[in-house]
Amino acid sequence: MSVASWIELSERAYATNVATFRSVASGARVGAVLKGNAYGHGLEQTLVLAHTRVDAIYVITPAEALAIRAWESKHGKQRREVLVIGAVSAEDCVELARSQVSVVAADRGFEDTLRALRAAGEKLDVHVHLDTGLGREGFTNAGLEKGEADFFKDARDVVTVKGVLSHFANTEDVTEQDYAKAQLANFDKGVLLLQSRAGVGADVQRHFAASAAALVLPPSRLDVVRVGIAMYGLWPSAETRLSARVVLGTLPVLEPVLSWKSPSQIVKWLSAGSYVGYGCTWKCAADTRVAVLPVGYWDGYPRLASGKAHVLVNGKRCAVLGRVMMNHLIVDVTHAVTDEKPLVATLIGRDGDEAVSAETLSSWAQTIHYETMTRLGPHLRREVVK
Repeated sequence: MSVASWIELSERAYATNVATFRSVASGARVGAVLKGNAYGHGLEQTLVLAHTRVDAIYVITPAEALAIRAWESKHGKQRREVLVIGAVSAEDCVELARSQVSVVAADRGFEDTLRALRAAGEKLDVHVHLDTGLGREGFTNAGLEKGEADFFKDARDVVTVKGVLSHFANTEDVTEQDYAKAQLANFDKGVLLLQSRAGVGADVQRHFAASAAALVLPPSRLDVVRVGIAMYGLWPSAETRLSARVVLGTLPVLEPVLSWKSPSQIVKWLSAGSYVGYGCTWKCAADTRVAVLPVGYWDGYPRLASGKAHVLVNGKRCAVLGRVMMNHLIVDVTHAVTDEKPLVATLIGRDGDEAVSAETLSSWAQTIHYETMTRLGPHLRREVVK
């Protein structure tokens, strides 16, 4: 592990971001989304940061939820509210019921789960998903009016409906929220339909807002906010950042939690005229001191950043030369160091007055920072720092 890149997670930054959402969503509970290996930050390592600081934890798979329960047991932690917001099978639900994990019911196929729960003698907490305009999973209002969720009335022996949720389609990409407001109206109607037709209680927990809506659409905060990428200190979009300043009157503090660093494998001189990397796409115009870093697209560094990216060494920007390789980057450190001693490069994060953000790396790779972060290899060592 001595010659490998690694990821650092700032506990201080994470605590700052939780405090920001406690302030912004005053009156609502604050939940953290840990799906996708905690947006690439590492599920177990992020649990260290989130477990005692947030009110609920949201994951996408049953395996993630059971991993949280195992972590809690291993470390003697009190069980937190955990909700699986992704697809689950009837067999999954029996196991999750035993572990006191809640699941989302999103269509009539959930009736198979009711039969499995009765056969196993288990009872499960459920949140009903409404499709209010995303066109993904969830009951539509038209379906509710046809009775598609009426089966919940006769399922109280095995199911307790604890919540109702939905998901916005377009809060991040715009500065006006007309479509989101229409979705909110659809949600209110859907909740009433569930109460009148499916026997859902009036005290059911309602949650709709993810990161962007929690920041810029106050009516969407409801009982709980489900904060994903912003809890890691990353703005959902430039539009969200702009709208937040307008809506809130000041720009909330979000601090990036993750830094990605790599030691050098070797530092050496290449003479003028030398080619660098596969395809000979870079040729040294002068004698050049380079550092070979043992990190590449296998680890999640995007190949599309070739010829555009830079890393930081001793607080100075150092260009990535040639193509990003599977296991290597070659960077120009001529102006950043004075000898060939081992060095450490920052791939994402701050070094002195300079920074390479996840957004910047993503722009070089012609993608979004959600993708860049969640593609960081799970094999990379992750450590929590103060």
